[in-house]
Amino acid sequence: MHLSILGSFIGGIGLFLLGMQLMTEGLKIAAGNTLRTILKRSTSTPLRGILSGVLITSLVQSSGAVTVATIGFVNAGLMDLMQAITIVYGSNIGHTMIGWLVSLTDFQGAVKLVALPLIGLGMLLRLNRGNHRYEALGETLAGFGVFFTGIDLLRATFAGSGLGMPFTIMGGGIGSHLAFLAIGLLLTVIMQSSSATMVITLTAAAGGLIPLDAGASMVIGANIGSTSTAALAALGATPNAKRVAAAHVLFNLVTGTVALILLPFLLHALLVFPELLHLPANTTILLALFHTSVNILGVCLIWPFTRLLVKWLKGRFRSHEEDEARPLYLDRNIAATPVLAFHALAREIERIGNIARRMAKGAMSSEAGPSLQLDADRRILLKLEIEVGNFINLVRRGSLPEELDHVLPNALRVTSYYREIADVSLRVAQMQQHSRPVEDTALAQEIGEYKQQVVKLLEMSDVARKDYMPEECAALFKETEEMYRHLKSSLLKAGTKNLLPVGLMVSLIDLMSDVRRIADQIEKGARYLTTLTKATPEEEDLSVKSKG
Repeated sequence: MHLSILGSFIGGIGLFLLGMQLMTEGLKIAAGNTLRTILKRSTSTPLRGILSGVLITSLVQSSGAVTVATIGFVNAGLMDLMQAITIVYGSNIGHTMIGWLVSLTDFQGAVKLVALPLIGLGMLLRLNRGNHRYEALGETLAGFGVFFTGIDLLRATFAGSGLGMPFTIMGGGIGSHLAFLAIGLLLTVIMQSSSATMVITLTAAAGGLIPLDAGASMVIGANIGSTSTAALAALGATPNAKRVAAAHVLFNLVTGTVALILLPFLLHALLVFPELLHLPANTTILLALFHTSVNILGVCLIWPFTRLLVKWLKGRFRSHEEDEARPLYLDRNIAATPVLAFHALAREIERIGNIARRMAKGAMSSEAGPSLQLDADRRILLKLEIEVGNFINLVRRGSLPEELDHVLPNALRVTSYYREIADVSLRVAQMQQHSRPVEDTALAQEIGEYKQQVVKLLEMSDVARKDYMPEECAALFKETEEMYRHLKSSLLKAGTKNLLPVGLMVSLIDLMSDVRRIADQIEKGARYLTTLTKATPEEEDLSVKSKG
């Protein structure tokens, strides 16, 4: 008998989880980009973000899928952390709809009239190959049917089991509440589905297996346990993913703690609500109402502190890329003081130049294609370029002396040179990845010497060097130009004499042309950057002025 009950229990859980998976995957495919569009457009205010999270999660019944989509938007720069957190709030409310579905549905009749026909119709649509929308819709309908069947099997198992003893002997008090909370948490972690734990809790309560207060404790445990999915997904993920996951964990921990402290008062208050709503006061409806109320209460408690939470999270889980992409010298407070502003601007652009040099050296020395570091450096450079542009706009709003006004455009010119180096460096790395080794020893040596010459120019063009001299860099660039012309001629001769395959010859000429482009841009960038550094006083002069 007990084995039969255990088998029905496991089978009901399996059917429910299978139905949930089919529903979620089917809806995501059938909806196409609709869910993404809603997420993107409906987060202009915190309230709209919360409502979007409620709506989408209610439809998809997967807070994990909504959270993953939200993280994707944050990483793509289409949504900021504040918007993502409001969606997380709404998602926690939206996934409580499963409790109302279980509480208000007559599953015995639903299985006969709806569930089984849905499974048949869904599978017919699923077999319609060639139309992905119809296949996804069929998968969704079949998922609904399996979902209903699984819940009905659980209800029937608990209703006829008479297994109230293991839970009722725990008695009341805080120890009992903590024990049931732990059960709800463990079930959610094991199954990776708070919805499954909610269904078990509600069907167990409907079958008289657990009392109302024990079910409420399991609901709190399921709420806290639902954070395990987000926490696992954030392991080894991007900083933004970790921040969104951390917001999810903090929200549920705070909500669960407050709910546990206020549990007796909340249950007492909930006994009055069914009368106001004209609903039958059965255990399952009270638990569904408790689940929704707790999450709404959590949003009300944490919403006023959201901006502080965002600020705190941005200071956590920082990556090296994010730290380096933050300006070190640009300060809005000095934008109105031209001398200080130009000094800061020159120092920040020097940083951008160092990143561009690093990219160029890394690209020319790599034969495995663009590395993760190369891609990260380009993102850092682009972010710093935007910051420089914003700072220049601030400086322009003030009154610039005539001797500085004509110098300011050079700052944008230099950053454009360095951005060009970043783009060309990526192309160089890609070309070297697909380029074959040169068998001719003399030609290979000439290519190596040319690259070394460009690397030397990259090092000499650092205006922060004490021995930097624009004239020496210009002379070195002229030598580089001569070496390029000679190398190009050698490549053409090697191709015409069949010492080098024509395809390889063409790709090497293109590659050397890009390397020459790097040399050209780095020399120009250094030359124009000196107009900024000469327009600003030295740091010693600034310190003397500040003391005076």
